[in-house]
Amino acid sequence: MNKRLTRQQKADAIADILEGLYPETPVPLHHKDPYTLLIAVLLSAQCTDERVNRITPALFAAADNPHDMITLGVPTIENIIRPCGLAPRKAKAIDGLSHILLDTYGGEVPQTLEALESLPGVGHKTASVVVAQAFGIPAFPVDTHIHRLANRWTLSTGKNVEKTERDLKKVFPREKWNKLHLQIIFFGRAYCPARGHDPKACPICSIYGRKTLFK
Repeated sequence: MNKRLTRQQKADAIADILEGLYPETPVPLHHKDPYTLLIAVLLSAQCTDERVNRITPALFAAADNPHDMITLGVPTIENIIRPCGLAPRKAKAIDGLSHILLDTYGGEVPQTLEALESLPGVGHKTASVVVAQAFGIPAFPVDTHIHRLANRWTLSTGKNVEKTERDLKKVFPREKWNKLHLQIIFFGRAYCPARGHDPKACPICSIYGRKTLFK
């Protein structure tokens, strides 16, 4: 079947499957505004969403805005977020970006990728998640999981997440990027994990996966 379909046709079919499975896409990280989302996404680097959601209630109870966060100070932030991993680096980034938000943006989270990516600890993927999920601006955040699935489904030949992001943006409509990002994440967790994956039982890989998956 793969040979008879163009990449665009395959992307359209996959999008239909994802929409059928996940018509609703709640944001996995608990937050109440753009600032708390920014902090939660920063904490999620090399950490599961589940663990972040166990830690942020205590952090946000102590500080859920830039002013209160810098009042906490780096050592206290680090102590609270330690279970997330990389705590020293993340605590410095949280404190540093909170200072910048107060000094440069009136305490508000900026709405452009460029401004967000200039903040400490905020890379392209984190910035893309924030503009998409906090502000509804079309973006297609690609992490290692989405990168893996795009390769399995032959929607991208990218050797890195940057190339995969460009490929996915070409085959999926701009107005669907934000939702598809979450749908692919949900699908990967349920049906297409990195380890122990059975492509024959996968609703997408069984139809549109690379032939090498079955060798």
